[in-house]
Amino acid sequence: MVKYAAPTMLSAFSLLLASCGGGGEQQAGPPPGPPQVSVIEVRPQSVTLSTELPGRTSAYETSEVRPQVNGQVLARLFQEGDTVRAGQPLYRIDPAPYQAQVASARAAVARARAAIASSQALARRYGELVKINAISRQDLENATTSAQQAQADVAAQQAALRTAQIDLGRTTVRAAISGRIGRSTFTTGALVTAAQTEPLSVIQRLDPIYVDIQQSSADLLKLRQQILAGQVSRDRADARVRLKLEDGTSYGPEGTLKFTDVTVDPATGSQTIRAVFPNPRGLLLPGMFVRAELVEGTRSNAILVPQRAVTRDEKGQPVVMVVGNDGKLQPRVLTAPRTVGQDWLVTAGLKPGDKVVVEGAQNLQPGTPVKAVPFSEKARPAQGQPPAQAQAK
Repeated sequence: MVKYAAPTMLSAFSLLLASCGGGGEQQAGPPPGPPQVSVIEVRPQSVTLSTELPGRTSAYETSEVRPQVNGQVLARLFQEGDTVRAGQPLYRIDPAPYQAQVASARAAVARARAAIASSQALARRYGELVKINAISRQDLENATTSAQQAQADVAAQQAALRTAQIDLGRTTVRAAISGRIGRSTFTTGALVTAAQTEPLSVIQRLDPIYVDIQQSSADLLKLRQQILAGQVSRDRADARVRLKLEDGTSYGPEGTLKFTDVTVDPATGSQTIRAVFPNPRGLLLPGMFVRAELVEGTRSNAILVPQRAVTRDEKGQPVVMVVGNDGKLQPRVLTAPRTVGQDWLVTAGLKPGDKVVVEGAQNLQPGTPVKAVPFSEKARPAQGQPPAQAQAK
């Protein structure tokens, strides 16, 4: 029995090897095809160009409340921080000295008018006497001149009375504009003068409100050149501005560009752009830091490439991979001066119809044959793998 057992086990082992070998030949498949890459086809489109710049808010109108006469402050007629209207009384200065000046000026006017009556009567009497040669003609001329001087003196005294009345009226300090008034730097009993440098208080109009934006003069020059060359177009709708507040939130109402300063700051090389915003709730206060988004214009036939498709070479130049007509990868060096949202704005290096690789070419070399499929955010094949393997995963 032992002599027959060995051949039987050897035969079974041979059959097992043959079985395993046959199974391996059945699992072998065709060689893998070219790797699959996701591409987008370049199509020109119209793009609205915008930029975000820092800015500061400033009051639409500012009035420093100053006294125009000398005297002692008798009363403050407002609450600090209130909204005041134009012409509203704010301070009352002691009017007694100016009331006395008005009374004196009125007396001077009455005296001058009385002198007119006397001089005119004398001139008429001399006129009758000169006809009969009772007096000389020189006496008549002197009397006429005196009458004219008396009339001029009345006009001068009336002007002095008006000046005294104006000074008396200025003892009540009134608001020049409507707006929010700040703190009072002088209290009741303080002595003020017409020539003082420190204001009594400050009124600021906050609705609407200005936003002063700083932009590089080089960028503005470049934009003007693009507009003159017809590369960028602008209309009235492009004059709108949006704001972001200090905490990063967006300010709801949109503003409007007013003007660009004609002077470049030599220290910073920037120009000031002024925009005006509605501020009905008083949310914006003078001196706040904001970020303004300005619409520069519209660029027609612009080429946009997703940022994820762009890499940098050893020189720092932006590069993309393009699938050529032969189905192979080709590198392209781009000129991309700025971003628009999540895309690069390409001004040179691509033409309409080019197929730019967005995903799948990270580990592939230029000249590699690939299979191009349209890029989709929902379906992303595994990078650098054949379609069969990506589907299997």
